[in-house]
Amino acid sequence: MNLEVFLSLFSLMLISLAVFLLSKKLKLPYTVLLVIVGSLLVPLSHIEFFSFISSFQLTPELLFFVFLPILIFESAYNMNIRHVTENIYSIGLLAVVGLLISVLFIGIGGSYIFEIAGFPVPILALLLFGAIISSTDPVAVLALFKEYGAPHRLTLIFEGESLFNDSTSFAAFLVALDLMTKGYHGSESAVGALISFLTMLGGGIIFGLIMGFLFAKLIEKVHGNEHLEITLTLLVAHFTFILTEVISEHLVIGGHEIRLSSIIATLIASMVIGNFGRYKMSPDVEEYMEKFWGYFAFVTNSLVFILMGLLFANLAIDLNVAIWPILLAIATVVVGRALSVYPILWLLNMTGKERPIPRNWMHLLAWGSLRGSLAIVMVLLIPDDLAIEGWTLSFSVKQFIAAVTIGSIYFTLLIKATTIGKVMHVLGIDALTEMEQVGYYKSKAQIYDKSLQKLDQLLANQQLTEEQHDSLKKRYQSLYQLACLDCKAAIGDSGSLTENMLRTYALGVEKEELKDIFLRGEIEEKIYKKISNMLSIQTERIKRGQQQVTSVDEHFPIDSLERFVLLISRIAFWRDHGVNAEELYRYYRALNKISGKVVKELNAVENSSLSEVFDDKTALQKLLALYKNIQANTGDKMLSVIQHNQELLTRLNEATASQSLTVVQAETLDKLHKNEVITNKLYIMLRHELEQKNY
Repeated sequence: MNLEVFLSLFSLMLISLAVFLLSKKLKLPYTVLLVIVGSLLVPLSHIEFFSFISSFQLTPELLFFVFLPILIFESAYNMNIRHVTENIYSIGLLAVVGLLISVLFIGIGGSYIFEIAGFPVPILALLLFGAIISSTDPVAVLALFKEYGAPHRLTLIFEGESLFNDSTSFAAFLVALDLMTKGYHGSESAVGALISFLTMLGGGIIFGLIMGFLFAKLIEKVHGNEHLEITLTLLVAHFTFILTEVISEHLVIGGHEIRLSSIIATLIASMVIGNFGRYKMSPDVEEYMEKFWGYFAFVTNSLVFILMGLLFANLAIDLNVAIWPILLAIATVVVGRALSVYPILWLLNMTGKERPIPRNWMHLLAWGSLRGSLAIVMVLLIPDDLAIEGWTLSFSVKQFIAAVTIGSIYFTLLIKATTIGKVMHVLGIDALTEMEQVGYYKSKAQIYDKSLQKLDQLLANQQLTEEQHDSLKKRYQSLYQLACLDCKAAIGDSGSLTENMLRTYALGVEKEELKDIFLRGEIEEKIYKKISNMLSIQTERIKRGQQQVTSVDEHFPIDSLERFVLLISRIAFWRDHGVNAEELYRYYRALNKISGKVVKELNAVENSSLSEVFDDKTALQKLLALYKNIQANTGDKMLSVIQHNQELLTRLNEATASQSLTVVQAETLDKLHKNEVITNKLYIMLRHELEQKNY
């Protein structure tokens, strides 16, 4: 690399930041504006002074081995495995069956469409194009989903499909490319292609699980060393991706080359780290991880889309010649996407395997299918000299596929992405539910109530004069009363809305207290995950209008990933995963503490100004009774465990006290160092002493 390449890289990053700020003012999708600006940079780069701008180029290796693993990990790390398994039929059908339907329609149906229009294109070339263009890119559309408030389940289905169909699409691309280079030899080629496709997906899943659990174990081993933990998460994405590619190049079984999908391996490994490995990280690292990977994804997306614009503008094919094939390709892709969404989801709704997917969601899934970086990777991987029997057009196969792919991407970015907000509004997807409307006004009331309390504190601290305090208090008191009146109007005669809001509020208190207990070291990872899973299930039940709990003794199943881990552990290591007395006592004590915290908070709500917000006394008393019963029930079970293990309480109290003291000592030392009360030398010495003592 020369200096111009580095200058180009950092200049593009600086331009990307300016584009981000501009996108906020223009209210245009960030990625769309990046592609436009990237295209505009090409004529600028022809000026000698700015010629360095095009020095940093989008290569297949850069996209495939550097950028793509980052984007996969960032999305997969934050996907909840339980939510994915609850929607596995819709995600799986769209990502695999739907994508294959789209590929086949674009290949077979597209050949007839092009032939009728006077552009005879062989089926294999269009199948290759179909494999490239059928995968959806979640980057731009998910940002818009969040901005306009799309339902969580719809966002999850779209993101899950986008991640999984990347691997399906790339596997289909490799199969189609193989058929084009080696030729089609009837049923033998078809069977071989199917086996190769299934091997890539199945092998990728297995290898991804192995790598995910291996790195999760490594993270556990270096627990407490923040730099090593962060480095391991960085390695898991790229190492899994590259190692899968290396294995695919050398793995031969029975004389047949076996390929594994590096994309799906990285996806699965990242999901394992996000759902299993994150609990093995140090608390500070776990909280920092989302920001760390969010930043990397932001930089990566910025570079990919602005470089994409540069690449598009340098397209070798004459646009005057390519415009009709591009328009035909866009129309074919749109129809193919519709065929891959509506029939599949309609049949799924008929089977009742999952909660029904509304028709307006289907419309948005069909329209919001943007294309992006992976399609460019696959185009760049096509050999320049690729030839095919029956090709009669004046440009090469690669030039044709590049033109129609880039044209389709431009259409999705410039037309679809910019209209998603309007489409969501027309379809009513962004409309607030009854519970959200109540939550909106209740939240405003709570915000203004806290503001009133803060005003009193400012007056007491002489940071406001009496006159300023009275003026501001009058204003916020009025806003508070107005929010309460709006809330009552939104509730109307429905008692269930207030009760569900209270239950959601109580579960939020439980989750916060549980996290604090875990960070203090009072419970182990296994217990934390079990209770966290239980609270998530209860939250989902409330959202669906179901009963929060059936009884204080209700058993909540662990998530599917945890069941899988326990099964493998039993088979491979013959481990007994039964719960011992100490773990059982810690489990009941944690439940007792979080239910006690809720009782305290609900009593505080009843006796505070917030009683005007949560003013349904019947619902409040009903919920208080539930949590008091849970508190009493878990208290009895704690006593029962202690009665059978008399020395247990003494041992646990000592362990808890020791852990609490360790946390306090570490926090005190960090504060002294941060405030420059002690020097770095003293900080290192004292930290070393504390670590030695705790070991």
